[in-house]
Amino acid sequence: MRIVGRCWVFGDNIDTDVILPTQYLLLPDVKSMSKHAFEPLRPNFSNEVKKGDIIVAGRNFGCGSSREQAPAVLKELGVAAIVAKSFARIFYRNAINLGLPVVECSTLYDEIGEGDIVEIDLENGKILNKRTGRIHEATKIPEFIMEIFRCGGLVEYMRRDS
Repeated sequence: MRIVGRCWVFGDNIDTDVILPTQYLLLPDVKSMSKHAFEPLRPNFSNEVKKGDIIVAGRNFGCGSSREQAPAVLKELGVAAIVAKSFARIFYRNAINLGLPVVECSTLYDEIGEGDIVEIDLENGKILNKRTGRIHEATKIPEFIMEIFRCGGLVEYMRRDS
């Protein structure tokens, strides 16, 4: 499974209140909520992000509350994957459960530029920065999680055998 996309770069400790501010949790659905993704940092993010884009961040991405809506709005906007130096564990698991690929890579963030194109090889744990030509080692995704991604999330993964 390979993902190729344009990068949006965020820093360290991006919490769920920045990904989706609390006041928007009262909106009726994820589609409505998604219009407010990253609003405190980038008010136009939801209008500018394109299907297939990739978020690259520093350490502790998704810290804060355990709200599942944070990765859900990113998936709704078409974000294809998130690459970070590290993730808050509950965000990491929520993203997997929703079928949004999350990849840990300790080096990509240090050389990536906003708008760079990267190619992520999830199965082999490799990320190619197409601007620099450099290949970065990432955490290899275990096969059982790859299967969740292929199914589109945990619910669909569980339904396939029923």
